[in-house]
Amino acid sequence: MVIGLLLLEVHLPHASSLKDKRAVMTGFKERIRHRFNVSLAEVSHHDKWQLATLAIITVNNEQNIVDQTLEKIIKEAETRLDGQIIRSEILHL
Repeated sequence: MVIGLLLLEVHLPHASSLKDKRAVMTGFKERIRHRFNVSLAEVSHHDKWQLATLAIITVNNEQNIVDQTLEKIIKEAETRLDGQIIRSEILHL
């Protein structure tokens, strides 16, 4: 069994309040959950308007499937998220 963890740090330049940030992040998180069947949570920068760090977890028997899923999520974030990815890191647990 392979557990993959993606840490995704995002800058949201258009967010001018926590409400703006929540609106962007909630839609993105729901889309990712349903499209890729992963678990995710915002794990840092809760009180900052323009920053968010997401932890995204997936599990599979094959490492290449875990890696492919997490890479697709990074590409989805690059194209769909109204923000800029500051850092992305894939870890295997």
